[in-house]
Amino acid sequence: MTTLIVGLILFLGVHSLSMINEPLRNRLNASMGEGAFKGLYSVVSLVGLVLIVWGYGAARMDPTLIYMPPAWLKHVSFLLLVPVFPLLFATYFPGKIKAKLGHPMLAAVKLWALAHLLANGMLHDLLLFGSFLAWSVADRISMKRRTQRAIPTLPATKANDIIAIIGGLAVYVIMVVWAHQWLFGVAPA
Repeated sequence: MTTLIVGLILFLGVHSLSMINEPLRNRLNASMGEGAFKGLYSVVSLVGLVLIVWGYGAARMDPTLIYMPPAWLKHVSFLLLVPVFPLLFATYFPGKIKAKLGHPMLAAVKLWALAHLLANGMLHDLLLFGSFLAWSVADRISMKRRTQRAIPTLPATKANDIIAIIGGLAVYVIMVVWAHQWLFGVAPA
């Protein structure tokens, strides 16, 4: 469990720098140079992600049950997860979805985390998905008081929403039918 917690602290911590202390983030970026700052940011993020995956896998071997979700919540979870990949695609294929939501990736993270919290009641699930849900809510709230940096995207076109929806739904189907079991060892159905 310690590995999972350290991974969450590293990954979400580095992703919270702008939320917690934007002037510090900007000073580090200026003093190190953008390339070096992004490189360090990426390395810390990757180390955190590896520790999250490793720690979560290890915690699954010795689970602690916190609550037993009713079976019908799995169906709710499936429904909540349907827009997750289209929202992720909409982050980089800007169109009306991105214009309406502002930051569709945060909406996707919130839905993903909430859906998994509803369907899973182990301590390691609460730590992982609860941390991401809390972080995404805090990040969205903090966006109202800080300068937004541009995310590299494709040019905005009318076709981007169609690409986001069709591409995202295709990835959702692949994830449900095959990839979730292959990647995580758990069949969602």
